[in-house]
Amino acid sequence: MDKKSFRAHINKTVVERLQPGDTVYDTSLKGFGVRRQRLSASYFLKTCIQGKQKFITIGRHGLPWTPETARRQAMAFKVDPLQLVKEKEMRVSLAELVDHFKQSHYLNLKPTTRREYSAVIEKKILPSMGKMIISEISRTDITKLHHKYAHTPRYANVTLMVISVMMSWAEEHGYRPINSNPCKGIKRFKENKVERYLSKDELSRLGEAISDAEIKGRISLYAAAAIRLLIFTGARKGEILGLKWEYINFEQQMIFLPDSKTGAKTINLNEPAITVLQSIPRQVNNPYVIVGKVPGRPMVNIQKPWIIIRETAGLKNFRIHDIRHSFASMAAQSGASLLHIGKLLGHKKAATTERYAHVANDPVKDLNQAVGNLINDTMGNDTTT
Repeated sequence: MDKKSFRAHINKTVVERLQPGDTVYDTSLKGFGVRRQRLSASYFLKTCIQGKQKFITIGRHGLPWTPETARRQAMAFKVDPLQLVKEKEMRVSLAELVDHFKQSHYLNLKPTTRREYSAVIEKKILPSMGKMIISEISRTDITKLHHKYAHTPRYANVTLMVISVMMSWAEEHGYRPINSNPCKGIKRFKENKVERYLSKDELSRLGEAISDAEIKGRISLYAAAAIRLLIFTGARKGEILGLKWEYINFEQQMIFLPDSKTGAKTINLNEPAITVLQSIPRQVNNPYVIVGKVPGRPMVNIQKPWIIIRETAGLKNFRIHDIRHSFASMAAQSGASLLHIGKLLGHKKAATTERYAHVANDPVKDLNQAVGNLINDTMGNDTTT
């Protein structure tokens, strides 16, 4: 590899034209330079500390290190030599930072989200990037990580989301320059979400399967009640299993949840849901509606009862969360607006509800048909055959 050294004003064009082995010293800031290795270019500062010449590596080209950000960092080193010591202390790897990140950021996350974050970090992020220095992680590195899991778009996107959160946290705590998140602008993969809705016949079979399993003692009355409540409210599984009697206001026909996936939430109760709730026996010294085997605690696993019911009803591969989709689908087919469906389900974002638009009755088409019928009747035309 031929080595070549020259002087120029370091900018993006100069850096991108470097050949392996080339070194450029900046003409406007003494000691500031960039060196191209075999695969990438790195910025550095040649300076004198306590009478000794030192080469200080600033970082690899690519966000956060551009000619401008690297030049500013070099200037800061020249003005404040002590910052070199601080910078060295901050040159920690992603793996070294994980524990600090968890202790700080995890405080604001719900338990299920913590588990998802931890799984992504341990299984996907650390194996690929654990040894990399936080401040040197570039957009190219993130893109490679994202594309590594392209065969599973959802998990690739979740991985991108988690590493983006970690990079933002690193900025806030001084491990990266502000506004240097290398994940910004990386497009997520399109996810082919398969959502299953119950037909009227399937819903009928589901109801019969619940009753059959309960009567035969294959599932407990609490498990049967939980699934019926999911069907009649469209609530999330965790919201029903964690439901306490004190959250229910029968007079207002509402459930007031102090916390949920989207924060505090209200759930409307229709008459069938109220009937189910009123049929559930309350256990002494247990505040939960759906109780489990442990005294004073709720049911924690409804998957086994659900599998029994699903198989009895002949609903292969129908997930328990799909009940919530079916509730929304029924609301859409009943003529409810997407705004009202979103309020029923407790969606924070309108985009979440838009997935049900294709099953909603089109009010414009209905209006068009009504106007056409009115005009036709007024004209006295007979369109019957």
